[in-house]
Amino acid sequence: MTNKTELENLFLRKKPVRLLMSLKTGKGPKYVSVLAKETDCTYSHIVKLLNTFKQLGLVEFEKTGRVKFISLTDRGKELADVTEALLRKFSK
Repeated sequence: MTNKTELENLFLRKKPVRLLMSLKTGKGPKYVSVLAKETDCTYSHIVKLLNTFKQLGLVEFEKTGRVKFISLTDRGKELADVTEALLRKFSK
């Protein structure tokens, strides 16, 4: 197990961190099934996490036809940057 993984397990919940990083590292907005696949989570778990993220002002939804795209807000981007920096700092 790497230091980064140990840190995630010890101080952070792994799935929300993976979701945040997945949203950060993509080009443009993503939709739920793509996020579920990238984070190795169930569709319903991702929906639950995204609703919590939305309540915290971290993501915004944009519906185009039948697809709901998700992207980070400025606040979400800031949190993602800080989280990534923290993980990077202690994963050495």
